[in-house]
Amino acid sequence: MLISVSYRTLTEKNNESFPIRSEMVLAAWAAFVFGLASFAYCFRHDLLLLYGDAVAHLYIGRRTLASRNPGFRQLGSVWLPLPHILLLPFVSVSAWWRNGLAGALVSLPSYVVGCAGLYRLARIWLPVSAALLALAFYALNPGLLYMATTAMTEPLFLAEMIWATLLIVLWHCAVHAMDGDLAAAAIAKRNVETMRQASAATLLISAGLVLVAAIFTRYDGWILAAATWCLVTTKLVLHRRFTKSVLRSYALFTALLAVAPAIWLAYNAKLFGDPLDFLRGPYSARAIEARTATAGAAMHPGFHSLHVAALYFLKAAEMGAAPARFGNWLLWLAAAGTLIALYFFGRKQIWPALLLWLPLPFYAYSVAYGSVPIFIPLWWPFSWYNTRYGMEMLPALALFAACPIGLLHVFAPRLERWVTVVLLILIGWNSIVLLRSRPLVFQEAVANSRTRIAFERALANALLNLPAEGLILMYTSQDAGAVQLAGISLHRIVSEEDYLEWQHALEEPAQAAPVVIALDGDPVASAIQRHPQGLVLIQKVCSTGQPCARIYHSLMYTPRFPAASAGKGGAS
Repeated sequence: MLISVSYRTLTEKNNESFPIRSEMVLAAWAAFVFGLASFAYCFRHDLLLLYGDAVAHLYIGRRTLASRNPGFRQLGSVWLPLPHILLLPFVSVSAWWRNGLAGALVSLPSYVVGCAGLYRLARIWLPVSAALLALAFYALNPGLLYMATTAMTEPLFLAEMIWATLLIVLWHCAVHAMDGDLAAAAIAKRNVETMRQASAATLLISAGLVLVAAIFTRYDGWILAAATWCLVTTKLVLHRRFTKSVLRSYALFTALLAVAPAIWLAYNAKLFGDPLDFLRGPYSARAIEARTATAGAAMHPGFHSLHVAALYFLKAAEMGAAPARFGNWLLWLAAAGTLIALYFFGRKQIWPALLLWLPLPFYAYSVAYGSVPIFIPLWWPFSWYNTRYGMEMLPALALFAACPIGLLHVFAPRLERWVTVVLLILIGWNSIVLLRSRPLVFQEAVANSRTRIAFERALANALLNLPAEGLILMYTSQDAGAVQLAGISLHRIVSEEDYLEWQHALEEPAQAAPVVIALDGDPVASAIQRHPQGLVLIQKVCSTGQPCARIYHSLMYTPRFPAASAGKGGAS
């Protein structure tokens, strides 16, 4: 009885007379201002391309449009395609590809949409004060603000995860209202009208479309989609009064979530000969770990240990969200807020929001058994690697850490205002401290880019000294940034992205292109060791911490297709 009364009181007080749509629009505009300020700073200081993965994402988009064999095969087999498809209109502009602006034009809107969605989700149960705290904590996170200026996929996936959770929560309330729950009916009526959704069926189909986007963004999305389908199925099995609309929407929802991964498997099978090429192919995480592992060296922390893997993931999440000495407090506050939400906000209404905690078991398993290590500077091996994965806990930490304010709104309204002001000040202080000490994901980007960027700039300068026309044989998986910085037309690059031409080139490197570039240990260097005839070394580019690049001129090259050998221009 206490739970029921408290929940009804909270529901009525937290949703009375507030224009929630207007609030969400204001939240989006505030996030846009923060994101624009972050972009202005990062663009001015040349920080958009620190992550090697960001460079690679832009390169994939560019080669899909403009390479020797453009097309969807150039999307590759490991990274999921939606982020690169969204980049296509922007990487078509050469300057935006070269300076990284193309990535920001996808990530910044994703950040804004994610902020609006998180505020909207919080307002289902929480008063304006608590929702504002959740929004401020999420939107002012310096790590997220930095990632929103890059071509990394985290901002996009976070927006998809938040909106999928929001739509499923509203669907759950709408279906539950059919059982006669007045509080659920009030929530469903108000929120559905606010979002201009016509029915529970429309909410479910909309959630399915967002989950399809998540499936094609990150593999985390596959688990999110599976968990959401289980939640929806369980609810419908327990719900006795079905309607044709509900059943039709459920069938379509199921079909969407089943067909999306099937398309990716079929794509891998058709173009790369193995439906699981993304999992066990030459560019998969498993293959990369096997190539980079040192014989006799210890495995990465958390290897085959779910407990240790979870600890590393949670510590990365804490360090990215709060100063080190307060990270544990934040995690415990979010855990306590989750229990408070389950007790006072009604188990039947709040539990779909637990989807936001899903990154914890997913990454614990991925680190332990999926060849996905996480390194943090506080613990062995005292380095930075994949720390950005901890950012996926931000929505859960923001939402559930704000839940205790919902109780103050009902039981101590006079205290609520002062507590809210104090907490907003603390959130601002938290963001300033993280910014001054540099966000964890930014530290990772800087630490892992120092030697790479210096080398790529040196190699780019060497590329600019080459003739403005003619083919170049080069392995681009390692240092595509050099091609990007030099602005070399991808029509001139013979690389591993074109399987048949690449295999012939490795058999006769001197006859493949007038210029051959080999990096120590790459396939081109191995091919030259086997077939050095007709190649003259004209320049060597070396940089600390990176393999040397050797540029050869071919004495045996004869263009088979004169138009192709001329290329499509030099630097663009």
